[in-house]
Amino acid sequence: MKSKSDSFQAIAMLAPTMIGFIIFTYIPIFYILRYAFYESNGITATFIGMQNFIRLFSRDPAFWEALVNTVILSAGKLLIEIPLALMLAVLLNKGLKATGFFRVTLFLPAIISTAITGLIFSLMFAAHNGVINYILMSAHLVSKPVNWLGSKWSALSMLGTASIWNYFGTNMVFFLMALQSIPKELYECAEIDGIGPFQKFIYITMPMIAPIFQVVLLMAIVGSLKVSDLVLASTNGAPGGKTEVVMTYVFKYFFGYSGRKVQVGYASSMALVTGIFLALVSLVYMRASRKMNEI
Repeated sequence: MKSKSDSFQAIAMLAPTMIGFIIFTYIPIFYILRYAFYESNGITATFIGMQNFIRLFSRDPAFWEALVNTVILSAGKLLIEIPLALMLAVLLNKGLKATGFFRVTLFLPAIISTAITGLIFSLMFAAHNGVINYILMSAHLVSKPVNWLGSKWSALSMLGTASIWNYFGTNMVFFLMALQSIPKELYECAEIDGIGPFQKFIYITMPMIAPIFQVVLLMAIVGSLKVSDLVLASTNGAPGGKTEVVMTYVFKYFFGYSGRKVQVGYASSMALVTGIFLALVSLVYMRASRKMNEI
């Protein structure tokens, strides 16, 4: 009787999560898989076979440009975000004064909505009344306002900065938890053997946090490749679609945003191709991580 009661209690506790997972994950996946082969406006649907994919691979270079922008933005920001989060975690783990204050302060950006972050940075980097241009002109570093959103690379740099500010705190907390789980005895033994701080970091810290590091990096890669609300709230693809990323491109076709017609079928085919791309990136990363562990 007790075993049945425990099983019922476990099922009751898991049921809300599982129901939500089925409704908001599995059903949309089947929806996408079906409509990828249809021409649909969300109300009517006509089966057209592989025509959506033919259009995507042969007649829509804007999608592939958006995909390239996504990879560039993700790679650029992760090269700064992950080392920054790890460095701050190491400093906080040393038990310096006011560690609690700095831990909370550095984590605060992570609790701010990504859309709000996009709005904040778009206002800060505005061409004529932005805070960044005001500071640069007050310091006589520039003679006239910089149009940060006027070129592809400056706009992508702004998006990368905003994304780093929004997400590094979460990764920092994960790294800090991993660092605090390392036995202090290992460092004490290393000090007795005369090992310096850099060698301790390379030969003790990094191997001990390697499993957490791999998980954090994988989540950061996948999360960066799925970025959308930050771009929609700040540049919306400007200038001229040069900062369009793949998820915003799919979104605009799915919901008829920015003057586009609602094309649920074509958006579904793009979402399917994007999902396969994300799966391949994850698979390559996990295999590379496994080989590194074997070495």
